[in-house]
Amino acid sequence: MSGRGRLALCAFAATLLAAGSMLPLVDPAAWIVQAAFLLAIQSGVGALARRVPLPRLLIVTVQFLVTLVLLTVVFARGQALIGFLPGPEAVQRLADLLTAGADDVGRYAIPAPATDGIRLMLVGGVLLIGLAVDTLAVTFRSAAPAGLPLLALYSVAAGLSGGAGRLWFLLAAAGYLLLLLAEGRDRISQWGRVFGGTGRSPNGLAAGLDMSGGRPLAPVRTGRRIGALALGIALAVPTSALNGGWLAGTGTGSGKGGGGGTISAVNPLVSLQNDLNQPENREVMSYRTNSGSPQDFYLRILALDQFTGGEWRPSRRSLQDVPKRLPNPDGLAADVAVTEIRSNISASRSYQQTYLPLPYPATEIKIGGHWRYERAGRTLVGDRGQTTRGAQYEVSSLVVQPTADQLAAAGPASAAMRREYTQVPGSLPKVVKETAEQVTKGAANNYERAVKLQNFFALDGRFSYDTSVTSGTGSAAIGRFLKAKRGFCVHFSFTMAAMARTLGIPARVAVGFTPGTAQSDGSVSVGLRDAHAWPELYFEGIGWTRFEPTPTRGSTPEYTLPDAPTGGSANPSRPQASTSAAPSAAPSASDSCPPQLRRQGECGSSTAPGAATPKDPGTPVGTVVWAVLAVLLVLALLLLPLLWRVRVRTRRLNSPAGRTPADATARTLAAWREITDTAWDHGIGPDDSLTPRKAAARMVRLGRLDTDEAAAVHGVAGAVEQVLYAPQPRAATGLSEDVETVRNGLRASADRFARIRAVVAPRSAVRVIWAASESWSALIGRWAARWRRLPPWPSRQRG
Repeated sequence: MSGRGRLALCAFAATLLAAGSMLPLVDPAAWIVQAAFLLAIQSGVGALARRVPLPRLLIVTVQFLVTLVLLTVVFARGQALIGFLPGPEAVQRLADLLTAGADDVGRYAIPAPATDGIRLMLVGGVLLIGLAVDTLAVTFRSAAPAGLPLLALYSVAAGLSGGAGRLWFLLAAAGYLLLLLAEGRDRISQWGRVFGGTGRSPNGLAAGLDMSGGRPLAPVRTGRRIGALALGIALAVPTSALNGGWLAGTGTGSGKGGGGGTISAVNPLVSLQNDLNQPENREVMSYRTNSGSPQDFYLRILALDQFTGGEWRPSRRSLQDVPKRLPNPDGLAADVAVTEIRSNISASRSYQQTYLPLPYPATEIKIGGHWRYERAGRTLVGDRGQTTRGAQYEVSSLVVQPTADQLAAAGPASAAMRREYTQVPGSLPKVVKETAEQVTKGAANNYERAVKLQNFFALDGRFSYDTSVTSGTGSAAIGRFLKAKRGFCVHFSFTMAAMARTLGIPARVAVGFTPGTAQSDGSVSVGLRDAHAWPELYFEGIGWTRFEPTPTRGSTPEYTLPDAPTGGSANPSRPQASTSAAPSAAPSASDSCPPQLRRQGECGSSTAPGAATPKDPGTPVGTVVWAVLAVLLVLALLLLPLLWRVRVRTRRLNSPAGRTPADATARTLAAWREITDTAWDHGIGPDDSLTPRKAAARMVRLGRLDTDEAAAVHGVAGAVEQVLYAPQPRAATGLSEDVETVRNGLRASADRFARIRAVVAPRSAVRVIWAASESWSALIGRWAARWRRLPPWPSRQRG
């Protein structure tokens, strides 16, 4: 195969392998087949244009025009001229699809549905990257810079999916190394034949039987080793550094019994807007609870308590083992009515979250797995890869029932509390504080200020709930939200928390889920569209208290409703959580039980509701079938070298003896090829610079063969010299037995790993790739020859 043909094939493979990193972004992934087919046409056009030959810039232009035609045929055929030419309407159609695709990317979570716009972005992106790689590596014969577009393709996938995974990195890097190897081989081969490499004869002959050259050279072999070493380091170093290695001190702790540790959280708001805009409200968990106030049963994931000006994010805090019973909530006084409830929660297998959703404030959690406890936020964080996937757990939590009088009479928070939770960045627009002061004008205390802020967003300020508004959590986003008065829970909660901080009220933002939808069987289903964010404000004597500024979402807390009585419900239609609703039985001797519960006799374990079974149907059958087929395909690909080797060995050793000298020659050479490949499989590469006799001696020395095995090798080598050079060659007998003797000897002298590799991944299987390369080169050559035989275009001459 010619150098450029090999480079073109490698450029195609490298682009396709790098494009594989984008498979997790879209479901279904059938677009990759379409992209591969169009990419093959694009590469073939480039190969034909270089065969003509055409100037380099003209080759690139032709490929680009063909790419545009292909995209027009696939995505805008109805608007194209005569069905395939990209006219103005077709170009407008492609532009509209790109715009729609960009909107879909912002609307859907990963994996996104394969809409026409998203498919155009994926397929068109792969074709453009493929054109860039083919232009650099093949047309301009500079493979090294071609790594930049490949890196860009992989980086986009890694950035959107939060890390494309080791497998995709390995495939993309292997494609790039394959491209560099092909270019290096092509450059070295231009200097003529160089000895010292592994034989690459098409018919498998070694020991000087084939003088056609064109085999991997020693520098190329060294380059392969360097590339493999570099790829291994690129995979091993980040793994060791991040998982218990050099950077382990910044992780999430050492798990149960490890003590200490810190939490460096990822902001969960990245996917909140995508969850709200999902076309299907897929269930993420279900629960059963004996709460008397189901409308207030918010499932809280974590709290964002740092406002940097660019974003709200969770603080980095120390972790500890999960205590049997969690400490009392911060700031909760003994005179505030509370009720302890129990809930059973089941997360679906499609929901994977590092933080465990819990009602606030939880007091006791029974769950298996590896979890750590963060005290300030009262959250549980998965350790050692633990997630919520399929988790089932039982939670005891408190329903805190403060009265409006208690909230109004709350004293000032501690200096440490105010110092940490009232900080606002200098970049916060002045309009935020000015609006807060204007809205809360006339309020006598922090409670009245908080209620006025809530009502300003939910009722009085004429704000609209809109999930299509661009998300943002920084100072600029808050300023835009106050001006536009359109947004979703992120904007409402962050803006109210920021306003409260400007008024000196400690505030933070909680992220989690609203109560969900009650089901006929008594359970409650929580879906993706129940994802929510709400502000929590701190009142001394009550603790962190939920508010709900987002209109049409969640439920307004009873203690913020107008004229709320001290112990009753202002809304008769809503069931109220009271102490009588607690299903308590026996008192508990736990020292951490709040004193007001101890007085009421509610510290004991109450009857927990039955576990709720998630209604998430799990992984669709079609997905399972495709996954099984993919696994079988991967296994088949991995076993191809083994199967090919067994087939070749059987054909060589069982070939008919024949009656003519040509048949005897073919049988002898087949036996020698089998011995050469067997030695190659065990690490003894063939050397074309040696005669059969010297090659046999080398095989005996390197393979540490004993007397009988050495005699078998030399016997077959002598038979080869007879059929090649003797005027009347003697007929050789027992060739199959000699081959089997040599094979057993090589296996006996090799270590276990070498024996396993010789069977599972035989080195001689590379001949399959060489055969495919030669077939591709022959095909390209035939098409080029037909192209040259076409009659020339008639010239226009004036007579």
